[in-house]
Amino acid sequence: MESAWRQASTQRDRERLRNWRTTWLDAVARAKAGGGGEAIARDEMLYDPDRALDNPIIPAGNYRCRIIKLGAKRPVNRNFVELPAARCTVGQDDGETWFTVNDGTQRPIGRFFAGPPGRGVFLGTLELGDERLPLEYGVDAKRNMIAYLDRIGEARWRLIVPEPQFDAVAELVEITPER
Repeated sequence: MESAWRQASTQRDRERLRNWRTTWLDAVARAKAGGGGEAIARDEMLYDPDRALDNPIIPAGNYRCRIIKLGAKRPVNRNFVELPAARCTVGQDDGETWFTVNDGTQRPIGRFFAGPPGRGVFLGTLELGDERLPLEYGVDAKRNMIAYLDRIGEARWRLIVPEPQFDAVAELVEITPER
């Protein structure tokens, strides 16, 4: 049910998601200008804001996730950063679909919800460093995450994270099956 994520999310996160497109276009433009133009041109489908196929919720299983930071939030940050691929997992418990990135220093963890037609919504938190017990969503606004979940290929998904608290104007999490 689409309204479930609205009821669970904070007002600030709903605003971030509402303005996702403007944020996304700004972030991609900054990334292109700041050294990411070639990488973005090689994979236009991944960065196309309108690419969203039906059935966006990811089946349970093991995946590879690649986090890409777009647009520097502060002068000390770079405009385009691709982190190494990490292991991630999608599971289901009691009818809910959950997601976690298992490796790296910044690891999203949370749940997927049905969203607007053709999209899912991710609501979660950011686990940092060597932490192994994530904060619950809503406990720390700086760790809260909200994103659109899009299926962009046969077995390829992405999270579009507008205005994350750290590093970037927007983040992209590419999700593909583990090989």
